Amino acid sequence: MTASKPIKVLLVDDHAVVRSGLGAVIMSNDDFALVGEAGNGEEGVRKCEQLKPDVVLMDLMMPVMDGVAATGLIRERCPQTKVIVLTSFKEKDQVEGALKAGAISYLLKTVTAEELATAIRGAVSGQSRLSPEAAQVLIQTIKEPKLETYDLTDREKEILALMVEGLPNNEIADRLVVSASTVKFHVSNILSKLEVTSRTEAVALALKHNLVK
Repeated sequence: MTASKPIKVLLVDDHAVVRSGLGAVIMSNDDFALVGEAGNGEEGVRKCEQLKPDVVLMDLMMPVMDGVAATGLIRERCPQTKVIVLTSFKEKDQVEGALKAGAISYLLKTVTAEELATAIRGAVSGQSRLSPEAAQVLIQTIKEPKLETYDLTDREKEILALMVEGLPNNEIADRLVVSASTVKFHVSNILSKLEVTSRTEAVALALKHNLVK
């Protein structure tokens, strides 16, 4: 993003003090624009449809509609908008629920201003970020003694491993010396076999079930 086209950010949190602090972080970066605030998930979905932000910073525990439900609706109604969950909760159900709903990143409110700004910029280009605590929660859920393979081919496992590394399709294509359309085809198959709807969710599942080495 250039200075003439800043990243539009919408804040969704039921605590006014938190919104004020986050707003100050947003406005301190020349390449960001704070386009609106909402105090609950329902209001957040409505404002997202109106304002078409590039990124939504989403709390989880809110009245009227929680952050997981709001994330799912935003991803359905405003597919170009990226949702970053920013919460105090790091329990398994919250982490998995948010990623399944379509959040691109999951961060705790202990994140630094610099880390948050980096996550916002990364979200616009499709880069996912998990707080160390959230990643650890996903890893600790691996309890099955046997590996689930989901019938992935060797090539699909190879591509999934590169997805876990955070590589986009064009870089995966370069790494494997294949066309971008071939990678796109394999990624589509991977999402289908894992029964997920996003790369972030596929990565979370790969970590959970130890699908890649």
